Amino acid sequence: MVEAKSKLIVKSKSSLPISSARLKALYVSQYAEELKKELGLVNFNQLPRIEKIVVNVGLGKAKDDKKVIETAHNTLTKITGQKPIETTAKLSIAGFKLREGNKIGLKVTLRGDKMYEFLDRLINIVLPRLRDFHGVKEKSFDKSGNYSIGIADQSVFPELTFEETTTVHGLQAVIVIRSHEPAHARALLVKFGMPFEKPQGKSFEKKEVK
Repeated sequence: MVEAKSKLIVKSKSSLPISSARLKALYVSQYAEELKKELGLVNFNQLPRIEKIVVNVGLGKAKDDKKVIETAHNTLTKITGQKPIETTAKLSIAGFKLREGNKIGLKVTLRGDKMYEFLDRLINIVLPRLRDFHGVKEKSFDKSGNYSIGIADQSVFPELTFEETTTVHGLQAVIVIRSHEPAHARALLVKFGMPFEKPQGKSFEKKEVK
């Protein structure tokens, strides 16, 4: 008999629940207090927080290729644990032979524990498996502090078998962060162990997984 996985729910100083997701538990029990002091914030409501993670695959020229679509659908389902939804074009662009309503990609939106669990796997398992990896780029923040990571080959995700990666495609993960400025969002990701590349080709310091 398989026992149901129970979740630990307690209250902390920041009045946020601790759950079974490792990074979320660390945020509540340790990182929130540290960020409050390091960023000089007055209260916990000002802290940078991850609101959601959007994982998407753009189909591009392969939008009519059934095999690519099926492979991308399988990839997103396996690595996120959720069924992806189709994204469609909002405008018609003649130069790209694109009409309004055409299917252009697939996406999954993660929230809560699933979001933290995906981020944990991305930082500590997936990124270190990238070939010639020297850290993620600093310039991938937008003006709101959201961070985007592009991966060219889905085979770096251990959830996928070799047969499921023979049709290669890329994907993008957008970490949507509520913050006052990109510097605060970066500080949050550093706490979680995001391996930002060092200047002048220096190797990044990988944060120890507790």
